[in-house]
Amino acid sequence: MSWLPGATHNAPVKITGNELALLVGGGTVHISLQESAPRRVGSITLPTLDIRMRFSGIDETVRASFIDYFDLYTRRGGG
Repeated sequence: MSWLPGATHNAPVKITGNELALLVGGGTVHISLQESAPRRVGSITLPTLDIRMRFSGIDETVRASFIDYFDLYTRRGGG
């Protein structure tokens, strides 16, 4: 959760269980988080999350910009 403010440009957020509701561009982005199986590379184990986004009241340009920035921000090690 420490990366969330940066990944969302500090959008106001309401957290309910595993779902986040963010106010973005005059609408709402609903993000659900679910832990998934870790990835293993040799002796290294990396935790992973399944993230699903649902947009309401947000136009396509704002949606695409949000997803692109969120993806870039949360990418670790360059991809």
